[in-house]
Amino acid sequence: MSTIVLLPGDGIGPEVVGAAARVLDAVAARFSIQITTASHPIGGVALRHGLPALPPATLDACRTAKAVLLGAVGDPSFDHLPSAERPEGGLLALRRGLGVYANLRPARLWPGCEGAGPLKPELSKNADLLIVRELTGGLYFAEPRGFAPDGLSAFNTMRYSTEEITRIARVAFDAARRRKKQVTSVDKANVLETSQLWRRVVTAVAADYPDVTLSHMYVDACAMALVTSPAKFDVILTENLFGDILSDEAAVIVGSIGLLPSASIGDGPGLFEPVHGSAPDIAGTDKANPIGAIASVAMLLEHAFGATDAAKTIERAVVRVLEAGHRTSDLAAGGTAVGCRRFADLVSAAVADA
Repeated sequence: MSTIVLLPGDGIGPEVVGAAARVLDAVAARFSIQITTASHPIGGVALRHGLPALPPATLDACRTAKAVLLGAVGDPSFDHLPSAERPEGGLLALRRGLGVYANLRPARLWPGCEGAGPLKPELSKNADLLIVRELTGGLYFAEPRGFAPDGLSAFNTMRYSTEEITRIARVAFDAARRRKKQVTSVDKANVLETSQLWRRVVTAVAADYPDVTLSHMYVDACAMALVTSPAKFDVILTENLFGDILSDEAAVIVGSIGLLPSASIGDGPGLFEPVHGSAPDIAGTDKANPIGAIASVAMLLEHAFGATDAAKTIERAVVRVLEAGHRTSDLAAGGTAVGCRRFADLVSAAVADA
């Protein structure tokens, strides 16, 4: 029996994790996958109980689990705290504590959602890309950082080592071998020394993958190309800050940030989560889109269990529900929307009938 730790978190996190957990139960029953789940606090909900944003007991449970499914962290009530003590600080600490250094964020257009986003359908219809983001280095983690004593200036450090770049590059090239064999490495080598090192190391790694085509692109040019010609990309490889921004921009391609799943992997248990934030403005209204969380369960099954058939069954079930005309409010475009819970129930039923 394998344990999956559920971290519902803040805002809409409990709603989308609850929805995804019901789909997980359905697919586990369908494929006789022996799992059990256990919920633990993180983020603002932990702070409200007098605990740190990442309680030690939560981290311990995650480290011994087969995989971790996270909802969202973020609560404006704690914005006055130092960054390390805020809910988001708990997420960064969790990533570091699990040693997950590679974030995989696929972005493809779900059938029936061609008109959901601002892009013309002819631009987005063939988009199918994977953003591979380095997750534990760069500006988010490097030292020194902080405020000057007078509080009138602040500083962060961007730092990368050859080892960090090499290991994330290999994740991207290995992924490209299973896709269309193209890697676009994104940097700012015309300005940043870290990007110059990044480009040099990625080029060296590419020599071990002669079957994969490597190209380089500046981050500003990539940001523009993502919304003008997204179908040109296969695997986008980039550092932490650039990857954070570009992967959220990819929501424009698919029609809603609520559609994007992700997997964070390393040498231990993987962390799987939808890309969206906690969206406190719609928390508790049953308006959240659970597709990102449900698709994250599919990635969990594939990466943590090697259960490719189960993962594909979830994806096909989501497609069936969408093709039947069911939409959450972010995709309904003025039409009749179903709630988060109802959408998950429809997907669960489609899984059971597969």
